[in-house]
Amino acid sequence: MLLAEVAACVKVVAATSSRTAKTRRVATTLAAAGPQELPLVVRYLVGELPQRRTGLGWRSLQDLPEPADAPTLTVADVDTAFAAAEAESGAGSQRRRKALLHGLLTRATRVEQHLVGGLVSGELRQGAQRGVLVDAVAAAAEVPVAEVRRALTLSGDVVEVALAALAGGTSALAAFGLQIGRALAPMLAQSAPDLRAAVQRTGPAGVEWKLDGIRVQLHREGDDVRVFTRSLDDVTSRLPEVVRAVRGLPATALVLDGEVIALDGEDLASARPLPFQRTAARVARHGTDASVPLTTVLFDVLHADGDDLVDASATRRREVLERVAGSLAVPRVVVDPEDEASMVRAEAFVADALARGHEGVVVKSADAGYAMGRRGAAWVKVKPRLTLDLVVLAVEWGSGRRTGKLSNLHLGARDPDGRFGEPGGFVMLGKTFKGLTDALLEWQTERLLGLATERGTWRVDVRPELVVEIAFDGVQTSPRYPAGMALRFARVVRYREDKSAGEADTIADVEAHHVGGPAS
Repeated sequence: MLLAEVAACVKVVAATSSRTAKTRRVATTLAAAGPQELPLVVRYLVGELPQRRTGLGWRSLQDLPEPADAPTLTVADVDTAFAAAEAESGAGSQRRRKALLHGLLTRATRVEQHLVGGLVSGELRQGAQRGVLVDAVAAAAEVPVAEVRRALTLSGDVVEVALAALAGGTSALAAFGLQIGRALAPMLAQSAPDLRAAVQRTGPAGVEWKLDGIRVQLHREGDDVRVFTRSLDDVTSRLPEVVRAVRGLPATALVLDGEVIALDGEDLASARPLPFQRTAARVARHGTDASVPLTTVLFDVLHADGDDLVDASATRRREVLERVAGSLAVPRVVVDPEDEASMVRAEAFVADALARGHEGVVVKSADAGYAMGRRGAAWVKVKPRLTLDLVVLAVEWGSGRRTGKLSNLHLGARDPDGRFGEPGGFVMLGKTFKGLTDALLEWQTERLLGLATERGTWRVDVRPELVVEIAFDGVQTSPRYPAGMALRFARVVRYREDKSAGEADTIADVEAHHVGGPAS
C-alpha cells in the first residue's frame, strides 16, 4: 500500500466535519490495507508510530528537503526507515537518524511529508481519533460498533482489535475477555472548573484525591504481580516496592487501578507529595533506586478473586476495593448534588486535598461502570488552573483542517538577565496548538503574519511582541529547551494585547512552578 493512500485519507478526514463522512473514509482505507500493512495503517491513522523511541523530534524536521513530484513510498518503506532510526545507537547516532528521516522525506510528496512530520512530532491533527477509528473498524468489518468497543475495552490494543474484527468478525471480537496479566486501556476523566460543575455531570458520586503521580494498573495472580503504566508499558522490574505492596493484599487474583507517587513520608494521610519529576524519573529508571521509594495508592478494582467488576457500579467496586486494599485505598467522600450538607463537606475535602499539596480531586459517578479507554462524563477531574503570560516566538503552519492557518505556537518567557541568551531576550518553553478556536486561528494567522521576520514552508519566525495567556499543568525538567524546562499540557486561554512583551512573565516566574527546582 502506498503511503499516499494513508496521507490522502488523513487530509480528507482532517478537512471533513461530518463524523459519518470521516468514518466512511477511514473504513475505505482500512479495507484496502493488506494483513501485513493493516497494523501500520491503523497506527498512522491515529497519529502514532509503532517505534516508541526513534530518537527523532521536532528539531529533526528543520530544513525539510524539497518534496517528490509523485508518490512512490510504501507504508512498509516508512516502517523500515523508522525501525532503522530506532536501532541506531552510539556516537553519531543522532546524525544518522536525521539522515534516515531526510532520506525518507526526499522520497515523499508534500502531503506525505506532512503525515511523516506529524508522526515524528506527535502532533498529527487529522481528526481520525480513536472514536472515529473504532466506528470505521466496525464499518469495514461489518460488525456492530458495540462489539468493537467491548473488545478494545478488554484488549487496550486498537491494532489487535482491528485485525481481529477484519479477519474474524463477531466471533473473533467475542473472544476478547479480561485476562489477569494483560493490560487494559484505563478509564479517563473529563475536566470541570469546580466541584459543583463536576457533580452536575455525574450526579451522586464519590470524590477522591487527584494525585500528581504515575498512573499504574496492577495485576496479581498468586505471587505473580505485574505493573503497567497508563501507556501499557510493563515496568514491574523497576518497582519492587509496588510489587511487595500488592502481594501483601488479602486476595490472590486482582486487577487494580491506581497511582504511584513519591512522598516526603511513609503515611499518605500526613505526607506531602514530592515534585512530579521525582516520581517520573523513578518510574522511568531501569533498575531500582531505594533513595526514591514510591507509595502505592489504589482507587479502583476491576477483578478480585474470580469476580469481574468492569461492569459493576463504582459504589460496588469501591466496596470491594476497601475490603482488599485497606489503607492503600485513596481517601474519598460521598457527595449528592441534592444534599447541600454533603456538598459543603465535599468542598472542604477538596480544599484539604489542595492544602496537602495534591492536584485536586476526581469526581466519580456512583452508578457508572468502568469504561476503559474512554473519557466519559462518569469521571470528572477538578483542579486549579495555572497560567503564565508568554510571548510567541514562532508558529508552525497547520495541516488538515488547519491548512493555510498558523497553528502551533512556540512559547517563550522573558530572560531579563540573559541567563540563557542575550539579556532582555526570550527563552523557549514549549509549543501548543490546543485551545484554539476557528476564530482565534483566523485572527492569529493574520496577526502573526504581520509580525513575520522569516517565512518557511514549515514555520514562520515572528517578532517577539504578541503576548498569550497559557494554561498548563506544571513545569517539568526537559533537555529539549535552553532553560532545561518545559510546560506540561500547555493550552491557549486568550491573547493579551493589553500587555506588551516587556510585561510577559520571566524565566524566574516559570521556575516558581518548576518541579525539578530552579534552572541552572
